[in-house]
Amino acid sequence: MEHVADPVIVLVSASELPVLEQQFRRYRDDYDVRPAASAAEATAILQRARSAGQPVALLVTDSQLPDENVLQALHDWRSLVPTARRIVAIPISRFAEDTEALRPYLAKGKFDTYLVLPQGRRDEEFHYAVVELLSDWGATVAASEIDSVRIISPAATPLALAVRDFLDRIGFPHRTYPPDSPQGEQARQLYAREHDSELSYPLVHLSSRPFADRPVIAPRSVRELSALMYGRPSDIDCAAVVDLAVVGAGPAGLAAAVYGASEGLNTVVLEQEVIGGQAGTSSMIRNYLGFPRGISGMRLGQRARTQAIRFGARFFTGWPVVELRPGVDGAPHTLITEGGKVHARAVIVASGVAYRRLGVEPLEDLVGAGVNYGAAMTAAREMEDRDVYVVGGGNSAGQAAVHLARFARSVTILIRREDLAATMSTYLIDELEWNPRIQVRACTEIIDGGPDESGQLGWLQLCDVRTREEERVPAGGLFLLIGAAPHCDWLGDEVRRDEHGFVLTGRDVPTECWIDGLPPESLTTCVPGVFAAGDIRSGSMKRVAAASGEGASAVSLVHGYLEGMRVTSAT
Repeated sequence: MEHVADPVIVLVSASELPVLEQQFRRYRDDYDVRPAASAAEATAILQRARSAGQPVALLVTDSQLPDENVLQALHDWRSLVPTARRIVAIPISRFAEDTEALRPYLAKGKFDTYLVLPQGRRDEEFHYAVVELLSDWGATVAASEIDSVRIISPAATPLALAVRDFLDRIGFPHRTYPPDSPQGEQARQLYAREHDSELSYPLVHLSSRPFADRPVIAPRSVRELSALMYGRPSDIDCAAVVDLAVVGAGPAGLAAAVYGASEGLNTVVLEQEVIGGQAGTSSMIRNYLGFPRGISGMRLGQRARTQAIRFGARFFTGWPVVELRPGVDGAPHTLITEGGKVHARAVIVASGVAYRRLGVEPLEDLVGAGVNYGAAMTAAREMEDRDVYVVGGGNSAGQAAVHLARFARSVTILIRREDLAATMSTYLIDELEWNPRIQVRACTEIIDGGPDESGQLGWLQLCDVRTREEERVPAGGLFLLIGAAPHCDWLGDEVRRDEHGFVLTGRDVPTECWIDGLPPESLTTCVPGVFAAGDIRSGSMKRVAAASGEGASAVSLVHGYLEGMRVTSAT
């Protein structure tokens, strides 16, 4: 493997530089730690690193600099190295005063966090924040130096990008190699030895040490790769009945899995795509309780899955449920997938929503070739030095724009409304306003688009919804986050839904389904033993925290239902 220069960490202070240098000795084996006594010296370091193509992972600066206001310095540095994480380290003697002045700018995204400058050795609270930010940088920006999985592909095809996104979201280190590289040649030879079929790309080499002992596959879909790594629902004994089957592994489904498994329920989770659901594509969720520096949706999903597995939950990804067959008279419910059946005493429907389609046919043909539904972090890395457009006015669109601005030359958010106030959190609106690479274009829709000479997205035709005036603009990327369409056609007619297709629960269930004049409990559908939580539920808040709360709450209703079944069977 070629040598990759160590990422740079820049430490900036006039009076506290010895303290910072002492604290960052522990990082010198893996990072190129460089001190600077002024803003000008730090800028020179960043310019040299950029010219050399050396990545910059982190900037740690004193809150007061001798030659420039720290906020102006941070602004300039972000323009030079937009992907670097930024910490302001404040001496304790100035902490109260400086935090008061800096707090509004932290909320607007000028920097990632401020911390008290360490007062002595082993200030692990300080280093916890440092490592957290370096980890986030490594997961979302840095090219992996470890290749537990090798992807062999001659170009960034839609399937190759989908495989990379899948591996990113499940936390598997991977690297992509061209077919004529030594790694590509080895994979091609192994594939030819193991398969009679014609070679097609991408190849996926599930490597370890030695690489030659691991299989090479040419998956036709992400599901094939997922099944190889995580198994099929048919791996469960077909005669067995689990206590709880959770459909969907977004925030609601993951919370249900954690609480169900931790409370002794035999729990199985079926996810049609990747752990984390739609929230898993969010580059940074800043308003989730308990994560003051924010957390990526990918990382949140990974942690929740690990937590659920620790309690005994089993996950099967890449297997959409195609049918629910409700049990009759207390018999188990049956979930049908292409990978097998799951029989469960209780089911929590947490299959979430998908982004609605734009409906512009030429752009639908370019999905995976510069056009993306959702905000996949893998695709964001491909947007370097491009003019990118984001369609949508919700928090997911705002988070996507902020992340894309680390790579793209410019990011334009397109909305049909006059402004973002009614649909996006204030903290995100403020962050967008302070980012020089991001602009919001109101009252605008896309009516056409097409490819460039390479077959990638090249242009968009925009239209003012008030005047119908049109404008053709060059575009290197399009990210569509435009509302929610429910994932529940597989439920059949037994589970009632509203006019938009969302599952009805509690008092919203039609009165003819009530029992003895009483509505079902809050998260209960009209089918006994079938519950709904998260974005799939009619009237839900469409927020990560709300979905997590509903998933946890649904488990208490499952316990009540199962207890009622036991009492009934005993009598």
